[in-house]
Amino acid sequence: MSEHPIPQPGILGISPYVGGESKAEGTQRVIRLASNESALGPSPRAMEAYRAQAAEMFRYPDGGSIALRQAIARRYGLDAARIVCGTGSDELISLLARAYAGPGDEVIYSRHGFLMYPIAAQSAGATPVAVPEKQLTADVDGMLALVTSRTRLVYLANPNNPTGTFLPRAEVKRLHEGLPKSTLLVIDAAYAEFVARNDYEPGIELAERAENVIMLRTFSKIYALAGLRIGWGYAGAGIIDVLNRVRGVFNINLPAQAAAVAALEDVASIDRARTHNDLWRPWLEREIRALGLEVTPSVANFVLVYFDARPKDSSAAWEFLKSRGILTRQMGAYGLPKHIRISVGLEEEMRAVVAALADFLKAP
Repeated sequence: MSEHPIPQPGILGISPYVGGESKAEGTQRVIRLASNESALGPSPRAMEAYRAQAAEMFRYPDGGSIALRQAIARRYGLDAARIVCGTGSDELISLLARAYAGPGDEVIYSRHGFLMYPIAAQSAGATPVAVPEKQLTADVDGMLALVTSRTRLVYLANPNNPTGTFLPRAEVKRLHEGLPKSTLLVIDAAYAEFVARNDYEPGIELAERAENVIMLRTFSKIYALAGLRIGWGYAGAGIIDVLNRVRGVFNINLPAQAAAVAALEDVASIDRARTHNDLWRPWLEREIRALGLEVTPSVANFVLVYFDARPKDSSAAWEFLKSRGILTRQMGAYGLPKHIRISVGLEEEMRAVVAALADFLKAP
């Protein structure tokens, strides 16, 4: 008999997820560009809706998030009955692994994909299988080559975090067609609203017609509600039924639901956020390349920058930027130790980043 509680096998082997930093000691002002948060902040209408719920905080929220699901359905032209809401898309990622995988099963994901995928698999007792990428982009052939009779889920971030790359519609379709019907394809489209490519499709088409596909979305990025933790999924009735059986009963709190509905209805605010990103992400890429650094082409609201030469490596760059009060994200946990990720911020923040990188590269 053990002298203390013992977790299930494999739990202590999980490397905990560590988010981007939010503080820099010794600096008067902090520029937070580590977590791909919105540059412009939330919709004023969303903030007003949040505050309006203060007097109702003693009430339980709607456990089915009915008004929110209906608002999502109106915004994207979907069937509200096929939508499930989660405490961020992170919750849905974890619930899918718990519901569909277990000991002896395998879960496939792209090598430089979101860290929550292997964590979710290990938490369920399943084995995560990382597939090498090609040019920092998910490799469909590589994924299909590693599918076995034990493969229960395939996680695909599209666009991918942290690389900013994406798979076009035809490639996602080819991936799905190559999977057994018993394998669930999870298309994580957290950054879909930022993509302006004719060959991109977030996963709605496959989720509409296939029984083994779910598309995940979030309010944390373009809707700027990261602090409220709201995500949603769209799938066939069978998958939605399973998730409703295992999710938290009141998983989306009352003011969060109200704020998300208001954010969806404030189309002008979303258009401003998209327009801002369409201007400043390409600008940031061009300016960083002009410094002689390599930048992975991105379709999201961040860029991935490569540092090779020592002592001007990624760790030194990250430390230098932090000393200036600029917080970016180190990528070693993603298998990219020579990179840092920089979120798109306000104009003055983007100019400050470029100026700081220029000073870093010139420093002895």
